[in-house]
Amino acid sequence: MEREALAELLRAVARGETAPEAALARLRHLPFEAVAAEGPPFAHLDHHRALRQGIGEVVYCPGKEEAELVAIAERLVARSGRLLATRATPDQAAAMLARLPQAHHHERARAVTVGGAEGRAGAVSLLTAGTADLAVAEEARVTAEWLGSRVETLYDVGVAGLHRLLDRLDHLRRARVVVVAAGMDGVLASVVGGLVERPVVAVPTSAGYGAHFGGLA
Repeated sequence: MEREALAELLRAVARGETAPEAALARLRHLPFEAVAAEGPPFAHLDHHRALRQGIGEVVYCPGKEEAELVAIAERLVARSGRLLATRATPDQAAAMLARLPQAHHHERARAVTVGGAEGRAGAVSLLTAGTADLAVAEEARVTAEWLGSRVETLYDVGVAGLHRLLDRLDHLRRARVVVVAAGMDGVLASVVGGLVERPVVAVPTSAGYGAHFGGLA
């Protein structure tokens, strides 16, 4: 439950528009809800996280059965009206969309979303060194937009053709933060850091070859 939603529920009780029993029913699953099919629970959903940290729980799909993902997604949407599920396979995404027709599958990002933040907190400039880095960048874009940021993308501007980046410096300087997804040896983030005063978040990817150790370095 979001902070404003909880505040509005309490105001509705104070105004006499919502019975205390109804409010208690809605608050019953704070701070968490056990989810089970048969047997012990396979998940304990942290509905209280948005109140504590400002961001609700995000579902990481790898390792989860389709039925588990669907159950988790349905409960999160029922409680908050929002969902961000990441690293979903096509089959996992299809299973969630079959039960949540309002959901959207972002195929390149491997993400499934429902709803999102209403406001736009600030501008994020999202860069990639090459087209091979787009899957990682699109996951970052979908996540940032779901969290309420405006995202401007600038893809395939690696240092092998630095003029492509220099031509768009105004693009970078408008942003509050710059996210750089780069494979190979990941040098684009360092170059960007020397050109702008904004915070730069470097995201290594496993694309390409070189001394990057599969995205580790």
